[in-house]
Amino acid sequence: MKKIITLVTFFICFQIHANAQMCFGINMKSGMGFEMLSYNAKDKPMGKLLYTIKEVINEGGATVLKIELQSFNTKDKLESTNSYSCRCKGNEILVDMTSMMAAQENPMLKDAKMTFTSNDLTYSDNYTIGASLKDASLKGEGEMGGGMKLEYSMDMKNRKVESQENITVPSGTYNAYKITSDMTVSTKTLMNISFDFQTVSYRAPKILWDVKTETYRKGKLMSYTVLSKVF
Repeated sequence: MKKIITLVTFFICFQIHANAQMCFGINMKSGMGFEMLSYNAKDKPMGKLLYTIKEVINEGGATVLKIELQSFNTKDKLESTNSYSCRCKGNEILVDMTSMMAAQENPMLKDAKMTFTSNDLTYSDNYTIGASLKDASLKGEGEMGGGMKLEYSMDMKNRKVESQENITVPSGTYNAYKITSDMTVSTKTLMNISFDFQTVSYRAPKILWDVKTETYRKGKLMSYTVLSKVF
């Protein structure tokens, strides 16, 4: 009888371990998520972004997170809902670049019928100061009302781990890595419109999402977000 109980206990523990979907040492479950608050350069609130994990699956040895992104205005009214996915394997997480586009809420793309191809944004749980990181990009093609063709691209290059410092945000204080990059966003219809930005992302060990982000244009701060809640 004792052997039977031991075998049953072993089987249950094995099943729990086998079914656990790990990412950066965290057992990921649907319903988990985080909240980011957005501000302009003058610290005026611009709204919030709510990220919720809707599904966690194992695919080819990687943990895949299906995430819902909801955007709220300053009156806490829901303005849009988008979905994207992340793939976590080893000490890396690959983020679908459509998440960056969804967070920006480009009005030109809102009603366009688009098809996107993502060269995923890669983050690690183990950084070295001074290290260069992989480029990332998003390419899209589609059409607007009246059959007008539309091309869209977002490129993140020159990604580098600049430093490590303590960052305090509403959700707590973190010893985070400062990651800088150059970003170019282009749209092409009858004419080509392109903007260059500089971005800063603060990443902390054992945290899947940004602790803080900053967006600059020509060296001037335009906006920033802070991690306000983890659930």
